[in-house]
Amino acid sequence: MELTWLDDFTELAEKLNFSRAAEARHVTQPAFSRRIQSLEAWIGTPLFVRSTHGVTLTAAGLHLRSRADAMARDLRQLRAETLEVAGRETAALSFTATHALSFTFFPKWIRDQERASPLGTINLISDSMAACEQIMLRGRAQFLLCHAHRDTPNRLETAAFDSVVIGKDMLLPLGATDAKGAALWSLDLAAKTPIPYLAYSADSGLGRIVAARPPAKSSALDAVFTSQLAATLHSLVLARRGIAWLPQSLVQDDLDAGRLAAAGGKAWRIPVEIRLFRPRAHQGRAAEALWTRLVT
Repeated sequence: MELTWLDDFTELAEKLNFSRAAEARHVTQPAFSRRIQSLEAWIGTPLFVRSTHGVTLTAAGLHLRSRADAMARDLRQLRAETLEVAGRETAALSFTATHALSFTFFPKWIRDQERASPLGTINLISDSMAACEQIMLRGRAQFLLCHAHRDTPNRLETAAFDSVVIGKDMLLPLGATDAKGAALWSLDLAAKTPIPYLAYSADSGLGRIVAARPPAKSSALDAVFTSQLAATLHSLVLARRGIAWLPQSLVQDDLDAGRLAAAGGKAWRIPVEIRLFRPRAHQGRAAEALWTRLVT
């Protein structure tokens, strides 16, 4: 069996669509289908029911799904530990981070860490929160950097992972400004028509946080656009398409320059943490040294 087959399996088990799963795995659909068939042949039983109406998991597939992520993570960890014992451990540190933090927070934070102690080679995968969670669950990265809120737990807040707060941020309802420097729309004032709202998609970690908060459920908002990327919503806010809750770390320059302004008072703000997650299993000397420095 090849480890990549488990990743293929979990992707298809999540999407239940061969075309979308193959696209996510960056392979052609025929090649992806052959790999799924190879896994089923190795196990000795069908894992999916194929029909004209779509794909569903068999009872065997459901059982494998419950353990596949942990199996993939454990196998990758075992390989890393074996290389460490053999003195062939790679010095690289692997991170996955949400897009919003990859572009702003991460570069400065990693420079600060390197000033304290050299870190060696650094690999960064930038993606949506949902994709970053999958990367960590399958053991393809040592650390996940993301925004977090105590009322919106993510898939890594389990006994298999630890986390530490390494920064603070604020989600602000922002709009483009008029000639007087005020936001074009105000959540604090009664309006005759709903305010155009630029929302995050369900794959976005920021979207989960905003959706769980009372401000985002206001009847004063009319969702006119959805994206998983804060950078996309940021551009549309600047283009006067509506308001969005954006991380202050991403938009501080625009706030300072007066291109953006708050579209509501303090009651509409959402304080968030910037957290670094890691598996509790040993992650190698370089990763453990960094973690020890962060938590002590």
